[in-house]
Parts: sequence; C-alpha cells; structure tokens
Amino acid sequence: GSGGAKPPPPPAGSRASGSPRRVVVQASTGELLRCLGDFLISWFRSVDRSLLLQGWQDQGFITPANLVFVYLLCREALRGEDIGSQAELQAAFLTCLYLAYSYMGNEISYPLKPFLVEGDKGRFWERCLGIIQRLSAKMLRINADPHYFTQLFQDLKSEGEGGDGSKHWTISLDR
Repeated sequence: GSGGAKPPPPPAGSRASGSPRRVVVQASTGELLRCLGDFLISWFRSVDRSLLLQGWQDQGFITPANLVFVYLLCREALRGEDIGSQAELQAAFLTCLYLAYSYMGNEISYPLKPFLVEGDKGRFWERCLGIIQRLSAKMLRINADPHYFTQLFQDLKSEGEGGDGSKHWTISLDR
C-alpha cells in the first residue's frame, strides 16, 4: 500500500462524495424552439384529431388562417405571470383553442372534453370570458380588416424566423 500508488478510480455511475457531476447541455435556439413548438403542437393536434374522430368536424381545423387566429389569442392571452405550471399552460392554451374553434370553426358548438384538462369547469369558463372581454375587438377585426390579418400573419412568420438559427444556448447543470 505504500510507494505513492493511486487508489483505483470509483466504479462507473458512482461519484466521490462532495464532488457534483457537471453536465453541459447545448442546443441552438432554433432547435429548442422547434422542440417547444412540437410540444404545444401535440396538444393542438390531439384536439383536432379528437374532434375529427368524434364527427364534430369534417376536416382538420389546422389551416393558415386559423393558425393566425390562434396565434392572436395565444400572444395576447398567455402571459407568464398568469401561468405557474405546465398544467396551467395547457389549460390556458386549450382555452384559446376552444375560443378559436368556436369562433372560426364550422360547428356552432364543440364538446368541452378535448379542451378541458382540469376538473373545475368554472375556471375554464372564467378564462373564456376573460379572453373574450379583453380580445373581442381584435377577434372581430382579424376577419374584417385584411391589413390587420396580414400584419398578424407577418408577426407569426417573424416568430418562426427569429434569427439565422446560429444562436446557441449552453446550460450548465450541476447534478
């Protein structure tokens, strides 16, 4: 045991006490935005698929014009200070979708089930009324004013073009 020999390294998967393992995660902003978009789009597609399968609509709701309308609602209604968890984000996003389907869709009414992810229907209806009170003028304007629609369309496109994709985020996580 003498002579300055080093002890064997710890087995793989273990770490010496007191020395946190450092993990570096890298991704471009564009990659992360696509991932976030895929995450939200999965909620949107789930609702659309459910309504198609249940016969509430004959064709998919996801069209360019409807996406611009959904963008308007989400941009104006989904504020960070109002959302504290993934469940709250999903509930608020699905409320925006419900209003978009109700306003732009082919049916007079839709079932609540695909849009309702919380047990309290009262909170859902309160969010609906709050959004309608704040945004009804803009909701009407998007169909009446082609210049307003075009501006929103361009705003949405600009959201997706937010740079040349060369920006990278590096996050260090101590575990």
